[in-house]
Amino acid sequence: MTLKQTPLNAAHRAMGAKMVDFGGWDMPVNYGSQIDEHHQVRNDCGMFDVCHMRVVDAKGEGIRAFLRYLLANNADKLTLPGKALYSAMLRPDGGVIDDLIIYFMSEQWFRIVVNAGTADKDIAWMKQQATAHAPQLTITSRDDLAMVAVQGPNARAKVWQVLPQTRASTEGLQNFQAADCGEYFVARTGYTGEDGFEVMLPKEKVEEFWYALNKAGVPPIGLGARDTLRLEAGMNLYGQDMDENVGPLESGLSWTVDLKSERDFIGKTSLLANPPRSKLVGLVLLDRGVLRGHQKVHTAHGEGEITSGSFSPTLEKSIALARVPNGVQIGDQVQVTIRDKMLAAKVVKYPFARNGKSVVSG
Repeated sequence: MTLKQTPLNAAHRAMGAKMVDFGGWDMPVNYGSQIDEHHQVRNDCGMFDVCHMRVVDAKGEGIRAFLRYLLANNADKLTLPGKALYSAMLRPDGGVIDDLIIYFMSEQWFRIVVNAGTADKDIAWMKQQATAHAPQLTITSRDDLAMVAVQGPNARAKVWQVLPQTRASTEGLQNFQAADCGEYFVARTGYTGEDGFEVMLPKEKVEEFWYALNKAGVPPIGLGARDTLRLEAGMNLYGQDMDENVGPLESGLSWTVDLKSERDFIGKTSLLANPPRSKLVGLVLLDRGVLRGHQKVHTAHGEGEITSGSFSPTLEKSIALARVPNGVQIGDQVQVTIRDKMLAAKVVKYPFARNGKSVVSG
C-alpha cells in the first residue's frame, strides 16, 4: 500500500526524521530523542505537521440549526466570531464517529477540523445528514489548505516573528478562539496542553512557513512526543480512548455533551436510555514498568482496561487513561497486568501535567 504524504514529507526527510506509517500516512515519529522533543514543547516551543488533519467548511443559510442537530455539544454556545468548540459527532446508538473542533466565523460559515483517519467517513456522514435535513448547505473539504501546530510557552511569539502581519488580529485571542487573517487562519488551539497556535494556510506555502519557523528557532516535533504531550494533558485520542463502539459519557467527554438543553441531536435518545456503566480515569503506576493500551486493570468493582498509556517525561513515571467501572474512585489503588505481573497503580484525576509541571497530587 502506498502511504499518503503531507506537503512537508520532503522537509521531514531533509531534517532527519524517522518516518512511520500512521493510519496510512507517512509521518515523522521523531527527529532524534523523543523525550528531548517532549521537554522542548513543555519548556520552549516546537512545531508539528498536522497537514493530514482535514479542514471542512460548512456554509449556507441555517448552518447553525444543522450543527445543533449534528453535534453532541451545543453550537449555540458559539456567539463570538472566531470562537471554537470541541465536540463529538455521534451515531444514533451513541457511539463516537469522531471528535472535532468547530469554529464559528459567521451565521453563514462554520469551519470544522476533523481527524485524519476518519476524515472521509466524517465528511460522508455530514453530507448524508445535510442532504436529509438541510439540503441548502454546502459541506466542502478544504484540500487546498495545510496546517501546522506551533506549541509551547514561546510558540505565539515565534509565529508573530515569522508572520508579523497576523499579530494585530491574533494577539487578543483567548484560548479556543481563531482569527481569519486572509491567507492565514490562526487558532489558539492545540493538542499538547501548552499555549500556542494552529495555523491553516495554502498548501503551496506550508514548506516555506515550516522552514521559516525552523530558522526562527522552532524545532520540528514528531508523533511520539505529540502522543506523550496529549496524554499528559489528558486529551483523548480517537481510536484508542473512544470510537464508534464507545459513547462519550464513558470516554471522559461528558463535558462536551449538552444533555441539559431541550434540543435534539443525533445519539441523544440512546445516551439518555443507556446510562454509562464505566468511566475514564487517570492512572499513575506505583511500581516499575510501563503502562500501555489494552492492559487489564483489576479493581474492587470489576475489571477495566487501559486505553492509552506511556512513560511521562514530565512526571518521570508511567501514566495512563483507563476505562474502569463506575464505582472506582480517585485515590483508589488498583492492579494492572503487565507481562504476567500484577503491578500497583493509583487512580488520579487527569490532566497529569499543566504549564510544564505535574499537577498530580500524592
